[in-house]
Amino acid sequence: MRERLISEAIKPVVATCDTARMAAGEPGLPEEFVWRGQTVKIVAVLRTWRETGKCRHGSPERYVRKHWFEVDTTSFGVMKIYFDRQPRGSGKSGRWWLFSISGSQEVQQDDAQGGMV
Repeated sequence: MRERLISEAIKPVVATCDTARMAAGEPGLPEEFVWRGQTVKIVAVLRTWRETGKCRHGSPERYVRKHWFEVDTTSFGVMKIYFDRQPRGSGKSGRWWLFSISGSQEVQQDDAQGGMV
């Protein structure tokens, strides 16, 4: 199963976000998000992990920078998505990102044709 790098912002369907995770101080993983104009439905969370980094102000503490999720979807196979706790630029846009896709028929067919997903 080949993994393909995507690295594009995705838009969560806010009404489907997991509020229990949000109450615990974590991002509310949406059950659905929009990518390239298509609604993608998450059917299972396969794995989660966190990426940490040093304090940017000299303190010895480490902070969570990204929350990662490997998820199975109804239409694109397995996707790796993450929530960026400190997005670059102004505002809070671009907090959710699609990192990669693997196992999708569309991705495999597109790779064989040498095109983009």
